Amino acid sequence: MDSQRDIVLAVANPLESPSTNAGSSLLGYAAPRYYGAGQRAVSVLAALKKSYGLREVTGWPIKALGVYCVVFEPPSGVTQDALLKALAKDDRVQLAQPLHEYSVYSERSQDAHQYNDPYVNLQRGFVETDAALAQNISQGNGVHVAIVDTGADTTHLDLQGRIRDTHNLVDDDASAFNHDSHGTEVAGVIAANADNHQGIVGIAPKAMLSVYKACWYQPAPNAGARCNSFTLAKALAAVLDTDARIVNLSLGGPPDPLLNLLLAKLLSQDRIVIAAMPPDGTVGGFPNNVPGVIVVRVSDPSAAPPGVLSAPGNDILTTQPGGGYDFTSGSSMAAAHVSGIAALLLSLTPGLDARAIHDFLLRSSKVSNGTLQVNAASAVETLRSAQKTIP
Repeated sequence: MDSQRDIVLAVANPLESPSTNAGSSLLGYAAPRYYGAGQRAVSVLAALKKSYGLREVTGWPIKALGVYCVVFEPPSGVTQDALLKALAKDDRVQLAQPLHEYSVYSERSQDAHQYNDPYVNLQRGFVETDAALAQNISQGNGVHVAIVDTGADTTHLDLQGRIRDTHNLVDDDASAFNHDSHGTEVAGVIAANADNHQGIVGIAPKAMLSVYKACWYQPAPNAGARCNSFTLAKALAAVLDTDARIVNLSLGGPPDPLLNLLLAKLLSQDRIVIAAMPPDGTVGGFPNNVPGVIVVRVSDPSAAPPGVLSAPGNDILTTQPGGGYDFTSGSSMAAAHVSGIAALLLSLTPGLDARAIHDFLLRSSKVSNGTLQVNAASAVETLRSAQKTIP
């Protein structure tokens, strides 16, 4: 898919059962390429392709929004902008937008090393947030966290028993899934196993993870992971069908109408969505621009934007593909710390919503090394104190 040319288009997809004829399915005579589309969507898409000379790249139904979503390539000689302007006037189209690209927010430290011994004391985020104290009270038991990211190393010894299920929304390459570093790093920060004589300890070592691969690595040397509107939409729609309470989005990019709709749906179901602030400090793009999303930046002595949480994100030791460990930096890791602490709180009080989680974390933040940032032990204690005051 080419984000410079391709567009994302959605049409209404009501799946009411039509009257059937002999030899037909409940979806009528829908073509196989439109599996999951009702007859109305099939007819509209066929007419749109003919009207505008579109070439279909891929398509997928989004049940939660009642639409069928397709990535189209404009015809030769027609720009993306011109096509979108024409489609905006077409009543048959519910949504038409560019195929946006997104990136993850982390970078490997220059002095990174591999280790072979337990490294709890080397985990800056774990130490600075007093996670060991918090785990005397809560370890995230019973909390389900969805990680929308790259793949992750499901064979890593420090993640054994922590990853409940995986979903590859990019391709069918299982080998690449296990070799993806960014998702492995995020998973380790949130829920690496404790007391297993292996490597590190996650902030919430008893939480369960679901990994949704919506991002992939480009073949260029040192290229970061990339996602797009379509793969992220598939991932978010899949999360809607689960009981995951926390959704970790250590990625970002431009505003996106389709993705905003899906995030709003998740938030309306009392999910806690935690997102990484871009390196440039802006909060106007996806997913930070959706009201209710908890935005996290790397801890910094400067004042955070209103409502934005600060968490450790520099030189964070975490899991790597192939059973290893390494240091990495970025707001991706800061967001993962907050997802872990949120899991500690939800394990104690499952009914907490996103606003309550955010308020507890903001109110319980403490100064560490001259920087105000989230603190796991303080957050847990603040929650317990609040519970004691409830009649």
